Amino acid sequence: MKYRPGRVHVMSLVALAVVGLALLIVAERSKSPVMQQYFNEKMEAATLTRAGLDAIREARLGLGGPIDVDDDPNEMGLIGGVMSLITTSRADREKKVAALDPNLAAVFVELLKLEGVEEGDLVAVAVTGAFPMLNAAVLAAIETVGATPVTITSVGSSSWGANDPDLTWLDMESVLIEQGILRHRSVAASRGGGRDRGRVLLPQGRALIDSAAVRNGVPLIDEPTLDESIARRMAIYEEAAGGAGYAAYVNVGGGRASTGSRQAYELLPPGMLSRDLGTNNLQRRGTLFRMDQRGMPVLHVPSADYFIKYGDLATNYLTEDGDLVAEPTPLPDVGTGGIFFRDRYNVPLAGILAVLYGFLIFVVVRIDLKHYLFRKPQ
Repeated sequence: MKYRPGRVHVMSLVALAVVGLALLIVAERSKSPVMQQYFNEKMEAATLTRAGLDAIREARLGLGGPIDVDDDPNEMGLIGGVMSLITTSRADREKKVAALDPNLAAVFVELLKLEGVEEGDLVAVAVTGAFPMLNAAVLAAIETVGATPVTITSVGSSSWGANDPDLTWLDMESVLIEQGILRHRSVAASRGGGRDRGRVLLPQGRALIDSAAVRNGVPLIDEPTLDESIARRMAIYEEAAGGAGYAAYVNVGGGRASTGSRQAYELLPPGMLSRDLGTNNLQRRGTLFRMDQRGMPVLHVPSADYFIKYGDLATNYLTEDGDLVAEPTPLPDVGTGGIFFRDRYNVPLAGILAVLYGFLIFVVVRIDLKHYLFRKPQ
């Protein structure tokens, strides 16, 4: 074999570049969507959550109150007001709007399945009124994998959440149960807010929360101190389990009885938390930390943004820097996002193209093609 005696002509290099670009385009177009694990369960949970959105919207319209398009751009009726008699703290409206994505339920299905939660298990759950549709998405995910949620609700809500006294989270939960979307009602409720008993609220606000618990048939936790409220919650979880253990603990929102303190809430990262959270320096350990000390997986859901990113959901919800935008509209359809399908290259084809291109480079750069193509016969 005769090798090239000199430098490669520039036109040969240009031709190689053009061929390489063509092969790259072929490889890129070989991508196809691949169904992700637990697909059927994810679709079922997201479909239930979407049905829950529609059911609560109808309940809102049934109360006769108008939907403020400026505050609730998707007109779902699930974005409350900035203040009410049962509002416990201020919050960002953008986070509340983003939490309406029904596909978040699919993310929770994956996280629960990866931690081994399965049919017949019990899952301890703590929710607040702050993110009603995150509550619904978590509960739909738990029930979809066949587990049973044992839920304690802090009824009070931060701004833009379920802070309408006529449509608290307990009322929404009842709507979802009546419509057959969820099967399990909260086993107990507290007022939430200061000391888990509504200390930041006016007496009228506390009375409205108490009325919501009564009309929905949910026992009210009304302990004099936060420590006693935490202890009461642990007792309720134990009583509800009837001697069985819990497969996981899920916290939605920032209920103090669950996290123990605002400092602990702010230090906790979202998602599945590592075992042994290290509670020695905490002045107060809420139910989340106490469940962790018992060795069970803990899923912390303080808001939606981390889970939107984790599940590669609704990219129109995020800026290039990964921050939530102000108006994530319209809501995505069920089954959209990387949590359901991810593009995958045709690896065998890409390998063949790579070998072919490598061979072409060797031939053009190393072999004296002119000698073989244009030599005169002897």
